[in-house]
Amino acid sequence: MTLKGRRTVQLWLRVLAAAALTLLFLFPIYWLAMISFKTPEEIYSFPPKWYPGQIQFDNYAVLFKDGDATTVMNSLIVAGVSTVIAMILGTICAYSLARFRTGGEHLANWIISQRMIPPIAIVFPIFLLYVWLGLVDTFAGVILLYTAFNLPYVIWMMRGYILDIPKALEESALVDGCTRWQVIWKVVFPMSRAGLFATAIFTFVFAWNDFLFALVLTRTEVTTYTVQVTHYFGGQSNFWAKISAMSVLGTIPIFVVVAFMQRYLVRGISLGAVKG
Repeated sequence: MTLKGRRTVQLWLRVLAAAALTLLFLFPIYWLAMISFKTPEEIYSFPPKWYPGQIQFDNYAVLFKDGDATTVMNSLIVAGVSTVIAMILGTICAYSLARFRTGGEHLANWIISQRMIPPIAIVFPIFLLYVWLGLVDTFAGVILLYTAFNLPYVIWMMRGYILDIPKALEESALVDGCTRWQVIWKVVFPMSRAGLFATAIFTFVFAWNDFLFALVLTRTEVTTYTVQVTHYFGGQSNFWAKISAMSVLGTIPIFVVVAFMQRYLVRGISLGAVKG
């Protein structure tokens, strides 16, 4: 076989491997979506049906009729607000660490170590504190906790992105009469825009997917969709139609966010922000 022929074979093998991996990773999503459109008879049929005989939206209508779909909105509020607050506070702290070496290298390492604490190790002390403060089952309480938990991650990521920005650019802006806050707004933010979006996406996803804190610290007013899904698992039977429909509703916002921010996400990751 000629060199050109070997390269063609290798190319097709890579394409086939990529297609197989794509189908493998997309199959759970496909199966989840198909169940949400099936009737109860089709869900429990054996052998299983690979697609519904007729697409119907009754499973979604029940969620909106019973008010369960509002838990998705609750997740949007707590994840969105906590991400915005964490990004603002974290970026300012990261700038201080990167440019003024506040606390030295030890403070930066200590901050990222806080993100590595297992949530189960701190959730019950936090629950007792929240009971005392009256923050259980409140938006403020959940947002405060998500912000505090994700803040070390934001600081560490943004510190890496800011260190990549040439310091001479900021010094030139200062010489031209900009204040330090103007330097952050006009130089640091535009130069680290891809990193900002990438960090915000990951922070949002962390808050969106949280289950443990939401399970312990919420009751009925601020129930998130991850907790709501568990309500459909019963001792005698599981409501697979509701489970799949609610899971699809909870997956859509993440797909939308990643789809719109994909360009910044790829650039942000490729910048190699995870650095010491």
